[in-house]
Amino acid sequence: MNPFGEELGRYYECYLLLALAIVSEVFGSSMLKATNGFKKLLPSLGVIIGYGVAFYSLSLSLKTLPLGVAYAIWAGLGTVLTALVGITIYKENVNDKKILGLALIVGGVILLNSGGGH
Repeated sequence: MNPFGEELGRYYECYLLLALAIVSEVFGSSMLKATNGFKKLLPSLGVIIGYGVAFYSLSLSLKTLPLGVAYAIWAGLGTVLTALVGITIYKENVNDKKILGLALIVGGVILLNSGGGH
């Protein structure tokens, strides 16, 4: 028995699955750079596992969430987090335009979610 009620429980579960999909996709994307063109085994396995978990979790979240909302959150936050991994781990350059672009992506995701589409 779910203490929050059945519908609220499904709501939280689908967002947890979506969060897992985002984190897994960011992990898989981040490992791509380390594969050296898929010549290194462990990072290559990380890509395969990361993307596998990401797409499976995303598909499960789509049982409840609308496709447009789920994909916008997944792609938008995945892009932002992957860019942050690039900046922090791979020491990629950051400038005002990059920061503005990332802020606009986050703003777009927030706008889509406030539209009441789910």
